[in-house]
Amino acid sequence: MNRSTRMARLSSGLLAATAIWLAAPAHAQSGEPIKIGVIAEVQSIAGAATPGGAQIAADEINAKGGILGRKIEIVTYDNHSSSADSVRAFQRAANEDKVSAVIASYISEVVLALEPWSARLKLPLITPGAASNEITKAIHNDYDKYKYVFHGYLTSAAQAQLVCDAAKDLLVDNLKFKSAAIMSEDAAWTKPLDIGYEACLPKAGLKVVEHVRFSPDTTDFTPIFNNIENKKPDVIVTGISHVGVQPTVQWKNQQVPVPMFGISAQALSPTFWKDTNGAAEGVPSLAVATPDVAVTPKTKPFAAAFKAKFGTPPAYTGYTAYDDVYIIAEAIQRAGSTDPDKVVAEMEKTNFEGTIGRIAFYGKDDEFTHGIKSGPGYVTGLVFQWQSEKQVTVWPKAIAEGKLKFPDFVKLSQ
Repeated sequence: MNRSTRMARLSSGLLAATAIWLAAPAHAQSGEPIKIGVIAEVQSIAGAATPGGAQIAADEINAKGGILGRKIEIVTYDNHSSSADSVRAFQRAANEDKVSAVIASYISEVVLALEPWSARLKLPLITPGAASNEITKAIHNDYDKYKYVFHGYLTSAAQAQLVCDAAKDLLVDNLKFKSAAIMSEDAAWTKPLDIGYEACLPKAGLKVVEHVRFSPDTTDFTPIFNNIENKKPDVIVTGISHVGVQPTVQWKNQQVPVPMFGISAQALSPTFWKDTNGAAEGVPSLAVATPDVAVTPKTKPFAAAFKAKFGTPPAYTGYTAYDDVYIIAEAIQRAGSTDPDKVVAEMEKTNFEGTIGRIAFYGKDDEFTHGIKSGPGYVTGLVFQWQSEKQVTVWPKAIAEGKLKFPDFVKLSQ
């Protein structure tokens, strides 16, 4: 079965699942359902996992009696990775389907396009995967207008710092690396990521000797890798999401002697090993969860439930969408209403142990207003590495399953 067929079947299965919910006792669930919209890139692995994770949470909540005596219904919209289609879906969700909140997109450009509509229609919106700092910046700068938007994933700034923290432990302290080249795609989320890298990599002990930003449409990475090789860095620190398979395959085929580190969002997909025909061996990435590591007591049970329902482990947006449904549902429960202002006020009080850590949001006066808190006691992230067809967590030490190791063609000292 080829990759497109696998993805089509996965997407079809997840979309079918969103059309049904588990029946609950009639005495426990009365009245119209509380609808939560999910706007996602359902033709991609990460996008398809979004409604899948949301549906599992809804099923669990409904099996326990629902919220305010009403069941949760997930309404899914395929945005075809388009900002324009996402806006149309958001308008439909608000005006026709009367959803109480929306979970939308892992693409920063899409969420930034939806943000003004969330404000205009006063409809709570939370992203399960977009990273750009600009999302929380708008909320911070005009809270009264944009307070309906929540950032349910690590900001680019937070991700940069976590990559630097991991690099300090794994690369500088353990492997004595001294220099790095930054290689990022040109996208909204990587602009603040790269600013973060430029600031924190030197503090971690890695001198930045090259910084490459490439078009997401790039198909040949040979000249990019040749240029980086000539600079002789000890490591390539990546910021890639919309691409991933192509640079990974070329890194292996070209036998680039410099190891990769950082963020490769496509590597978070459970199919990445097959998608790259094994070239993923030795590729690490920052993540928030993996199927086999108990980031919290909820991580592994959710991953198992997702695999049992859909036949594959969840992509990262599956974890976050699952958590997001609980966050929205508990806010509605505490508010005793689906009134958007009351729901927003309760979402701001979130203190929820999810699959990716303990989730709370930064406040009105914080720099990253309505972004999830990162650091000890909250969402700390992890670094995994593809090793022998598995995502093996290598950082932090407290939850590590194995040690960082690279293919034989990689030279650990340039």
